[in-house]
Amino acid sequence: MSNNLAFADYAVFIIYFIVVSVYGYTIYRKRERNEHDAKAYFLAEGTLTWWAIGASLIASNISAEQFIGMSGEGFFLGIAVAAYEWLAAIALIIVAVWFIPVYLKNKIYTMPQFLKQRYNESTALIMAVFWLFLYVFVNLTSILYLGAVAINGLAGGEYLHAIMIGLAVFALIISLGGMKVVAYTDVIQVAVLIIGGLVTSYIALATVGEYFGFGHDAIAGFQVLMEKAPEHFKMIIPEPTQQVSASFTQNDIDKYLTFPGLMSYAAGIWIINLNYWGCNQYITQRALGADLQTARTGILFAGFLKLLMPLIVMLPGIAAYVLYQNGHLPQLVGGKDGAYSAMLTFLPTGIKGLSVAALTAAIVASLAGKVNSISTIYTLDVHKKYIQKNASDNAQVNIGRYTVFAAMLLAVLFTWDDLLGIGGVGGFTYIQKYTGFISPGVFAMFFLGMFWKRTTGTAAIVGVISGFLLSVLFNEFAPALFGNQTLLYTAYQTAKGTYEIPFHICMGLSFLFTMILMIAISMAGPKVNPKAFELDTEMFKLKPQTTVMIIITLLVIAALYVKFW
Repeated sequence: MSNNLAFADYAVFIIYFIVVSVYGYTIYRKRERNEHDAKAYFLAEGTLTWWAIGASLIASNISAEQFIGMSGEGFFLGIAVAAYEWLAAIALIIVAVWFIPVYLKNKIYTMPQFLKQRYNESTALIMAVFWLFLYVFVNLTSILYLGAVAINGLAGGEYLHAIMIGLAVFALIISLGGMKVVAYTDVIQVAVLIIGGLVTSYIALATVGEYFGFGHDAIAGFQVLMEKAPEHFKMIIPEPTQQVSASFTQNDIDKYLTFPGLMSYAAGIWIINLNYWGCNQYITQRALGADLQTARTGILFAGFLKLLMPLIVMLPGIAAYVLYQNGHLPQLVGGKDGAYSAMLTFLPTGIKGLSVAALTAAIVASLAGKVNSISTIYTLDVHKKYIQKNASDNAQVNIGRYTVFAAMLLAVLFTWDDLLGIGGVGGFTYIQKYTGFISPGVFAMFFLGMFWKRTTGTAAIVGVISGFLLSVLFNEFAPALFGNQTLLYTAYQTAKGTYEIPFHICMGLSFLFTMILMIAISMAGPKVNPKAFELDTEMFKLKPQTTVMIIITLLVIAALYVKFW
């Protein structure tokens, strides 16, 4: 059981690389006649099918932080972490039914453009600059670093910088062709991701079955997991007491701090999902160039695929937990974040290459999608508006390509020696920490801007700033200032002896008070803001096939929660 890859593994990986590259080049050649059309480059306007949109959404969403980080949370928390994926499917339904019609009716192509049309230019510029910094120095860097570290560990541990450059170059090859190339290569990426991920999960379960005397039987392996770790198959984590006691250990408290049971469903997890899937250029860009029905179907197709993700990114972590607890996983290093890599060591030659290809597909797709969004925001919302106002389509496409290259170069430079300290806190935690502080204010600004005509530009700016400050207050200072037990929250003791409020609850409280503040400020303005969007009931009507897709998704989620509540 060596971590090193054999010749057959490299062969599988090289074949994957060639197939994706050739397919991407073919798509690029087909769109050469529109090579200098800015909307075609940034949005693939009118050319993406529903299945390309759905696959691209998932390929861009699932990356190393899911494979490594969510598998690690499966090791630590169990199936409760699947709520991120299953509730994302519901969030995608909400986005498809209510958010996308607003964007498409008002011809919104970027999130800063939404803010300019609905509020004012100052709000749009502030958020454009913020998103550029966030995407480059948080998302892009963490995806590149965590992905390179994960693959380097499987390749023997001596090729970190070479792998980092390889991932960056691979993503550049795809992203320089524009959104159409990104989206259609994502179809292959997500197919490899799902097939490779499911194979890994199957072998992980079969390995558990074998170690516990049931032969190479995946179903028996799953039954062993449920028997040996029943607490890992509960969706709702019980609330512990404030102090460590005989009934609640520090480990129980740490789990609740990560995912605070029913309070997660009443607070932060909805803000995380709705902000990510509905107010995020990186994600919404895939649907903004399509017609309403195509966009809706693609988004709902992505929701179907989200139902599968816990099988791929979480189940290997639970398998690793059971094996480790019973002394069958000595190769686990690095704590919970090493769970996925440790399980890959059980894979046979060739299959290991397929799993590495799946991991690489997830990383490269996310990198390509992220730099495409960076170039779109910079070119359309900064460069064309403030630097080169009369830029032709040809000039915009070239600026977009230069931006792609510059963003990737910055990511490589800042991850080369881990200047941002991503390795110290872990990629998954790094992303959650720096995006979570701003999510309540951003989501409040978008939500009220879409659906309440009275919301003002002043309220939007105050909302973003107050959302951030409130997040800092509740996450860092509230227990010391107001006590550990209040009507609004309970703070729990960490292993370091300090007290913390669960992160999801902090987000919920920040969002609640931000909404109250924005509504109060807007009440001082006109009853209907002159920049409010026009909404009509026709925008939100659904075709029968769309309704059927929604019902099926909700029934599957309901069945899963009934089973694992």
